Amino acid sequence: MSTILHLEWTIIPKHPPRPILACSGCGGPKPFRSSRRIRLNANGKRLDAWLIYKCTTCDATWNRPVFERQSVRSLDPTLLDALQMSAPDFVARLEFDADALRTKAIRIEESEEFEVRRQALCDLAGWRRIRIALALPFPAGVRLDRLLAAELGLSRSRLQKLFEAGEIMVEPVRKDALKRGIRDGTTIMLDLRDEAERISVGGRAMGG
Repeated sequence: MSTILHLEWTIIPKHPPRPILACSGCGGPKPFRSSRRIRLNANGKRLDAWLIYKCTTCDATWNRPVFERQSVRSLDPTLLDALQMSAPDFVARLEFDADALRTKAIRIEESEEFEVRRQALCDLAGWRRIRIALALPFPAGVRLDRLLAAELGLSRSRLQKLFEAGEIMVEPVRKDALKRGIRDGTTIMLDLRDEAERISVGGRAMGG
């Protein structure tokens, strides 16, 4: 009989990353925030699309390219509708694409505020080990040790000791797994020997 409690944690960042840009209004680098609005410009049979950002200090705007000189006929009608309506889900995918944003900005600011939505994938009373699968609808700039410390009530130094002792295992396997940013599909196995610690951590892992 399995003794593993299977959980899924869905990590939702509370704020998208903000680009640091040279602001023409302020005369220096400033953080910009998304307006959540798409701007379209038609030039003959070709279309430009931008996500509009605003300086957090003076409201100067920056047009973040979504695409440029794209043939209208080549666009999927669903995509075109999303652009025309500034569909929230579509805009959110752009906002949270930190890798794409880095190519356009001096640097970016990533929020470490997040929400964790927990789901038990099995109903198991006699569990002894815990397996947590991470699901990330959007990239989150959060290190694994920070996430686990906040959600399991363990210090980072305690997490590191448990990791080195093999009582915490992470996949993909890396020597510095706890110090790396979380990714969709990361799994954490907790096989804690101390019963009191196991019960406490299990309760926190389930949201108790």
